This record gives sequence, C-alpha cells and structure tokens, in this order.
Amino acid sequence: MILLTGVTGTVGRLVAERLRTPSAAAPEEPVRLLSRDPRRIAALAGPRTEVVGGDFADPGSLAVALKGVRTALLVTADPLSPAHDEHFVTAARSAGVRHLVKLSAQAVAEPDATDLITRWQRDSEDLIRASGLGWTFLRPRAFMSNTLGWARSIRDEGVVRGMNGTSPNATVDPRDIADTAVLSLTDSDTDTVTDAGAGSGSGSGHTGRAYALTGPAAISPVQQVAVLSEVLERPLRFVEVTRDQAYEALCARYPVPVADALMEGAVRQRSGAKARVEPTVERLLGRPAGTYRSWAADHLRAFRPV
Repeated sequence: MILLTGVTGTVGRLVAERLRTPSAAAPEEPVRLLSRDPRRIAALAGPRTEVVGGDFADPGSLAVALKGVRTALLVTADPLSPAHDEHFVTAARSAGVRHLVKLSAQAVAEPDATDLITRWQRDSEDLIRASGLGWTFLRPRAFMSNTLGWARSIRDEGVVRGMNGTSPNATVDPRDIADTAVLSLTDSDTDTVTDAGAGSGSGSGHTGRAYALTGPAAISPVQQVAVLSEVLERPLRFVEVTRDQAYEALCARYPVPVADALMEGAVRQRSGAKARVEPTVERLLGRPAGTYRSWAADHLRAFRPV
C-alpha cells in the first residue's frame, strides 16, 4: 500500500493521478489518499485507489490511515505547525512503514538560507533521518505553476506586478516533481539507507537520496512574462514593484512570519542564489526536464481572458 498526503495540492494531486492507472512508471499497487475532507478528492478514487479522512494534527487518524502502508509521500504545508511532521513520522514508524518520500525544498541544502520555511523543512528532514525509516527527499526549486498567481492580472490587464523581475530562478515543472515522486515511491531500495547528497541518482533504489530538482534553465520573471506573451499571442508587460509593496502583498495573503520568510527568499533570489541548474530530472527520468514554455503552452487556458 502507498499512502499519499497533500493530494489537494499541486504535486500530490499529480502523483495521485499517475498512480491511479497502472503503467510501467506506476506499477499496480493499492494507493490510499489522505485528506482532512475526503469529499475534495473523491474524484481521484478508483478500483485500486481509496480515500480516507485524517488530519496531521490528529495522531489517531494518522495511525488508522497508515495501517498496512509500505511507503508514503509526505507533503506538509504549514511551517507554523512543525508538530504535523512529528505526528506523521511517529505514526509511520509505529505502523511499520518502511519508506517516506518527503517533499522538501532545495534551499535546505544552502547554508545561507536561514528563513523560517527553510529551517522548518531542514528540521523535518533531520527528524526523518533520525526516525530509522528509509527516506527520499525531493528538493525542488520554485514551481513553474507559481505563475498561475499572475493569471488574473494577465487576463484583466495584461500586466504582471512583482519584484526581482530580472533575477533568474531555475524553476521546475511540477509534473517532473510528480514523476520523480512516483519513481521514488515505487522503486525504493528499503534495505539501504545512506545519504547520497543532493542530486545523486546512482545506485539501486532511491532510499537515502536527496534529489535537487530544477528546470533545464534559469528564467527570470521578465522572461516568463515574455514567454506567456508569445504563447498567448498578446502583449504583456512586467511592472517592477518596490520591496515594501511586495511585502505588503505577501502580508495580505500569509501570516507575518511566513511573509517574512518569503521575503527573505526573494532577497536571496536577487543575489543569484536560485539560478543553479541541476541535471537530476533528466538523469532520473531519462528525458530532459520540462521547459517553462512547454508548461505555459499546456496551461494557456488559465491566462486567457474569459
């Protein structure tokens, strides 16, 4: 049995869709999907996929959900609730789970990244390493799909507002993250636990590996807007905002500690800290990592005027 968490999110849903139908990449194995509100993911249920209710804040519900599970995808989303990771790891160990695939972040491997979100992910990785469970860490750069946050202003005004317009980021297609997750969940060697380091992909299985996941090239917001303009066949422009304006927008969406962490990450991007491209996706999947142009072309509907 494979258990997936975070199924209402970008990567978790893509993984669930891939595991729903047996294939060479996703062999036939029963799958269990965990959600606080099972109704939200009912459409993902199928002949070998079941949906269960559970909450990271409720250890009892996790114990029930993890019964009979061999490997699990752990996706937590609240850096202000580190107990969620602790509850899941404890329940997984008690249930006899052999392997955890953890969605983390590339900044974990960068000593100069000290913001709240990175510290939370770093602590979660340390917790899993110390648990005795087999593990694989997926460490992506920013998702290409984050630019869906521009959709409304593109549709309504043909404008994108943001900071760091010319600062590159080696953004990754979430579909590549999902394909790597499927590979890690279904092809793990749970008898060997060694920290192979970021980007390592040699050896059998994926246990004890930390994978740095990026796209094939670093791209700036201005360049992303130019790509969207070309594929939409519509003039678009990027408007640089001040740091104070960007921070105000973040505080309108997130608690202040999270907004502070995101702003710290934005400052690091301006220094070039997020531009490095890694070959891990191509090495693992046997094909080039997806480009932003390819992702944009497949999501044009979101950006087109209604």
